[in-house]
Amino acid sequence: MTKNENKQGKLIVFSAPSGSGKTTIVKHLLGIEELNLEFSISATSREKRGTEVDGKDYYFLSAKDFKNKIKNQEFLEWEEVYRDNFYGTLKSEVERIWDLGKHVIFDIDVSGGLRIKRKFPEQTLAIFVKPPSIDELKIRLKKRKTESAEKISMRVAKASAELATAPLFDEIVVNDNLENAFKDAEVLVKNFINS
Repeated sequence: MTKNENKQGKLIVFSAPSGSGKTTIVKHLLGIEELNLEFSISATSREKRGTEVDGKDYYFLSAKDFKNKIKNQEFLEWEEVYRDNFYGTLKSEVERIWDLGKHVIFDIDVSGGLRIKRKFPEQTLAIFVKPPSIDELKIRLKKRKTESAEKISMRVAKASAELATAPLFDEIVVNDNLENAFKDAEVLVKNFINS
């Protein structure tokens, strides 16, 4: 990622346990024109859910294609979140957004968020979205009705470990009230972009 060194924007990372509300907060921020944000579409090897669209929600790849791109070093960061279930950020996706003259906003796994922060420490604002409690997280995941009870249990177990990483992020937004979480996130992003 060297050809665009002179026109790099900033990187805004939102990470959280599944069900914390990070996607809702990111969508809200994308609607604020003055922030000049563009969503980084992650690649994944998991199956599409519901009405998801390839190239809009994710770049859906087969596990084989994903592994080939890893081998060819086409990812800025990647992780095998669950067995044979890969997620990652393609270098070409960040370059696409920088070519538009915009800042990149990520809605990604905790590990991936921290890897981006390590690679671009000065350019990255890493925000951790915290649910009010594990119990509330469980309720939110069940309300989604997109996953089995087994998958929800896996996500809740993973959430405990992810919550322990919160202090490694630059900022923490507690999402116990969505309007307040929106305001907190807006202030943090605005201040970082203008710094």
